[in-house]
Amino acid sequence: MQRFGFLCAAALAVATMSGPVHADDPYEKMTPEELARDKATIRRLNREQLDYVRKRDAQYAKGWRAYDDARRSSGYSDRRYEQQMRDYEADRRDYDRAMADWREDVAACRAGYYSRCRR
Repeated sequence: MQRFGFLCAAALAVATMSGPVHADDPYEKMTPEELARDKATIRRLNREQLDYVRKRDAQYAKGWRAYDDARRSSGYSDRRYEQQMRDYEADRRDYDRAMADWREDVAACRAGYYSRCRR
């Protein structure tokens, strides 16, 4: 009985897998003129797509050039950026120190040192 089930499954698999093998190839039915026309159409579509991509990339490049020009003309420099980063880091240290002090005050207040609650 198991052998019969296996044979049925195998027959079903062969029947379903052989469909793509017998599929029609459109190039078999096309005349040489139709094949040439199809090839020309594909070539035209590829060229149109290439032109589109080149124009798009040129616009992107133009935008990036404008961005770079604006950065240079606005007085932006690496030294300015580095100074801003140093200022930010100093401000951040001050903030972290103030938060640590506040947390200590909160802990002391909760522990009963009420003079630290009013800060």
